[in-house]
Amino acid sequence: MSNDIDRAGVAKAYAAWAPVYDMVFGKVFDHGRKSTIAMADAIGGRVLDVGVGTGLSLSDYSRSTRLCGVDISEPMLRKAQERVRAQNLTNVEVLSVMDAKNLAFPDNAFDAVVAQYVITAVPDPERTLDDFVRVLKPGGELILVNHIGAESGSRRAFELAFAPLARRLGWRPEFPWQRLVDWAGGHGGVTLVERRPMPPMGHFSLIRYRKAA
Repeated sequence: MSNDIDRAGVAKAYAAWAPVYDMVFGKVFDHGRKSTIAMADAIGGRVLDVGVGTGLSLSDYSRSTRLCGVDISEPMLRKAQERVRAQNLTNVEVLSVMDAKNLAFPDNAFDAVVAQYVITAVPDPERTLDDFVRVLKPGGELILVNHIGAESGSRRAFELAFAPLARRLGWRPEFPWQRLVDWAGGHGGVTLVERRPMPPMGHFSLIRYRKAA
């Protein structure tokens, strides 16, 4: 699979977004973000939030849910750390700069892994998903919310035309559902629990996988 987004490029793109990220993306991604958090809180225990960014989501989790957050962007993470201090989020155990496909956590460490708008913005989605599952406890859930590319029609044409610019901004707008289907089938240790369209207009999907017990 072609690595059409590189790690340094992603870090650079999100460093640029850091000062305005909350203002630009807060409302657009709000429904998907809160839906993933509700799912993670229902599972409870210890949750890893990958691509935690500026920590916009952290205060929405239940205080009984123990959180670890990682992100590739140090400027984003500095804002998250400021948010944790300002809001006294004592359930946040750690925030670390980390590559999503090489998580520095042991196997079977988390009850849930949450990745919001991450999978289409990493150089190697399949290896990244593999590492998410590795750190999940047996029976734990991987909870994704992401844009999934249209299979046909005018939205598909737009996504393909927009793709070169989108890569410079750090994501793939044309990312196909089939790629996740193929990954899950090849992995063999996960089961699709749910795929649910999210606002606005179903452009995003909430996707849940459960790790084999």
